[in-house]
Amino acid sequence: MSLLQADEPELQELARQAVLQEYRLPYGESDGKPVEKPDYETPPELLNLVKLAVRVSGMDAGVINIITADQQHQIAAVGVEAAVCSRDDSMCSKVFRSGSITAVADASVDPRFTDNPFVNGVIADVRSYASVPLVAENGHALGSLCVFSPRSLEFGPEQREGLEILARQVVEVLELQFKTRQLVEALEVVRRSNEDLASFAARVSHDLKNPLTAILGYTELSEQDGDVESSSPAARYFSIIRGSASRMLSTVEEVLEFSRIGGAISRRKVRLSTMMNAVLQDVLPLSSAYDALVTLQDAQLDVDQAQVTALLQNLVSNGIKYSTPGTPPRIEVVADIGDRQVIRVIDHGKGIAPADRRRVLEPLVRLQRDGDPAGSGIGLATCARIAAAHEGSISITETPGGGTTVTVDLGPAA
Repeated sequence: MSLLQADEPELQELARQAVLQEYRLPYGESDGKPVEKPDYETPPELLNLVKLAVRVSGMDAGVINIITADQQHQIAAVGVEAAVCSRDDSMCSKVFRSGSITAVADASVDPRFTDNPFVNGVIADVRSYASVPLVAENGHALGSLCVFSPRSLEFGPEQREGLEILARQVVEVLELQFKTRQLVEALEVVRRSNEDLASFAARVSHDLKNPLTAILGYTELSEQDGDVESSSPAARYFSIIRGSASRMLSTVEEVLEFSRIGGAISRRKVRLSTMMNAVLQDVLPLSSAYDALVTLQDAQLDVDQAQVTALLQNLVSNGIKYSTPGTPPRIEVVADIGDRQVIRVIDHGKGIAPADRRRVLEPLVRLQRDGDPAGSGIGLATCARIAAAHEGSISITETPGGGTTVTVDLGPAA
């Protein structure tokens, strides 16, 4: 039968079976072979809910039934051994789409169940019976929470309400399992994507760095050639080539760093001053050229030392490069350790307009401002990735009196 030939109930059943498949529950039509036990690993949460249902109702047994196209699978059972039967033999298959609880004191006199093998002695001798539909968020009935006994017992309002509450809890457990699997699968896709990105970036950067390094080398040799006068057009062209190649090489290296950084981190106890000593050594030529002053409020952190050192180097370098022309840069690095590990890098330079403060944290975004040095637009995005990898975030505000304050949350304090 094609979908074009299916009527509305059949389409609904096909959709319901698709939901069962998504939830990793028994679904579809059987292959005709006899099945004694459900092929399902019952989580303890479901078994505990069935135990509670039996106690609340005063019944002898309880099960969680999943109704497939032609079978009933008991995926959790108390008081009986979990089993599989045909959908035709199932009591719950008659009522699981009712939308409300079904409760009978004596199933043998109920016309819906009189001839059922679970009632007439062929399989069991059920008398008192209650079944609550398990309805997913999307409205499809997955099966039922069912309790029963060979004794004839009445179900009071409190017992009915208790069973309805427990049935909702069963659905919540199934929904949680489903969403957890979705999250795990999504994280795995992201992990593989990040690995592919890092591998691709490494290959591309290698392929680009080699010719760029060669260009720089030959340019320097040409500039040193005695036949090229320093005032000649050729010397000017070589200077332009060298500058362009240097910027391209720097961009390639930053792209590679962006692809590698911000993934799995290795936390360790390290003082902020230890990382800043490495930063100041690396930026010494830049800070000397600008006559920059960097001050520090020290603290102990629990972070990935290599990644946070790279973050600090980027922020300190920005504070120096984007300083107010004619004014020596002053940069403060302040740690604030409470429940969270927070670092603030404060400068008194040009600042960043409020409309641009979130945008500059995205890859390849550069502010087109007069007098700004050349850059790739990757540095702050790399810092944001490092903060995110530490279960934190990064934000930009204005320094009182002018300038930029970058606040970096590096996650919970140890």
